[in-house]
Amino acid sequence: MWVALAFVSAFLLGCYDVNKKVSLTGNAVIPVLFFNTLISSLIFLPFILLSNFSSVLDHTMFYVPRVSLDTHIAVFIKAVIVLSSWLFGYFGIKHLPLTITGPIKATQPVLTLLGAMFFFGERLNMYQWTGVLLAIASFYLLSSSGKKEGIHFSHNKWIFFTVMSVITGSMSGLYDKYLMKSMDVMTVQVWFNVYQCLMMLVILLLLWYPRRRKSTPFVWRWNIVFISVFLVMADWIYFYALSFPDSMISIVSMIRRSNVLVTFTAGALFFHEKNLKNKAIDLFLVLLGMIFIYFGTR
Repeated sequence: MWVALAFVSAFLLGCYDVNKKVSLTGNAVIPVLFFNTLISSLIFLPFILLSNFSSVLDHTMFYVPRVSLDTHIAVFIKAVIVLSSWLFGYFGIKHLPLTITGPIKATQPVLTLLGAMFFFGERLNMYQWTGVLLAIASFYLLSSSGKKEGIHFSHNKWIFFTVMSVITGSMSGLYDKYLMKSMDVMTVQVWFNVYQCLMMLVILLLLWYPRRRKSTPFVWRWNIVFISVFLVMADWIYFYALSFPDSMISIVSMIRRSNVLVTFTAGALFFHEKNLKNKAIDLFLVLLGMIFIYFGTR
């Protein structure tokens, strides 16, 4: 069951990435991310109010329980990690083709897999190590493809931002598995969105607003709403998948990265990105690596 849920989450995550690219193209990053977190928080506001001031949601999967200060602190740490990943990722996806950022993000399960070995005692077999090596090879080949578009991985700051998004995203995945051992889905998802919104409000007012006339102007696009809708659905299903006792964060994370199929297709059809043949080979290696990782868990 949790494997099927992970695939559904992956598709929704791909739709989220495509709308994110549309929203960020020629647009200011910080206000787009702020509205993303604001809309996500507003989506959950009725659940908070109904849970605290009525019994409508009692004993349902949408109930938001009252939790201790320690729990709020733990979720706040989650929000800091995710927001760091998003800030890096939003800047990267704005300035790079989807057919570059997608395959890079798809290598995130490799770091998660290695982290799961260290923190949760998960062990890699021959199939899983083959998947890791294929992912590393795909990253190298992708750097070669990027050079043909003037994108040098070793000197491009947006590549660095994308890699940092992958690293912090992997940290978030490992932390999710830890949180879901003792917390329910709604507690984590609702409050980490609220805390992200508050942090983005501070960043918006202190860093972007005073300098808004000297930077890229902000333009409202309805895709910003779709970012939040697709993300909320993808994350809720993701957290629910992790709540199963036998779920493995390394596998869920790997499956979620199959969202690259959606983003790669969108990059080719809607954004008319270049050098698709070589990038498709790189993408094939990433997906082949995920297949090896999957069979290594059966």
